[in-house]
Amino acid sequence: MLLKEALQSVTAIVLASGSPRRRELLGQMLPKDVSFVVQKSTFDEDLPKGDDAALYCVRTAEKKGEEVCAAINDPSRLIISADTVVVLDNVVLEKPADEAHAVAMLRSLSGRSHDVVTGCALFHGGRATTFYERTAVQFSSLSDDAIAAYAATGDPLDKAGGYGIQGRAGAFVQRVDGCYYNVVGFPLNRLSREIAAFLAET
Repeated sequence: MLLKEALQSVTAIVLASGSPRRRELLGQMLPKDVSFVVQKSTFDEDLPKGDDAALYCVRTAEKKGEEVCAAINDPSRLIISADTVVVLDNVVLEKPADEAHAVAMLRSLSGRSHDVVTGCALFHGGRATTFYERTAVQFSSLSDDAIAAYAATGDPLDKAGGYGIQGRAGAFVQRVDGCYYNVVGFPLNRLSREIAAFLAET
């Protein structure tokens, strides 16, 4: 089923995320005559990380979506939530606490490959489904000056792993293996297919 056809069973779409990147990506993905609203989750994202980054992302996305579902209390709406992390040496890197933390993160990523994992959760009609997508990203070797200059912009502070591939830090990326949009915040192709399949089961 096409996404536009599947969305006919939905009265409204709610993005349970305050991320401007996800807002932009969802707007790109949806048909032009389909709109959505944003209701940011206040979930603390404090689940234990363990050794499985994908499970952590999926569970966090679930918690975000469940909170917004409870607040809205309207099963006819499609709720979309997500969580993205950077994974290096099986360690989950989320948003840096400050500029110094961002510098440390970027130094650890310099010249190495890491994974970006996005977990997504969909809610509609009293049902829910989850999935995740993984993308490998290779960084070039970065000079201390380049790292410090980027960290000083403040751009890393609201981004998992301390960088945004769609901005200045795109120049740090030597290669992407997998979905580029997944690194930004939503795996658009997978998300579109998952929404259509999920709604087709209603």
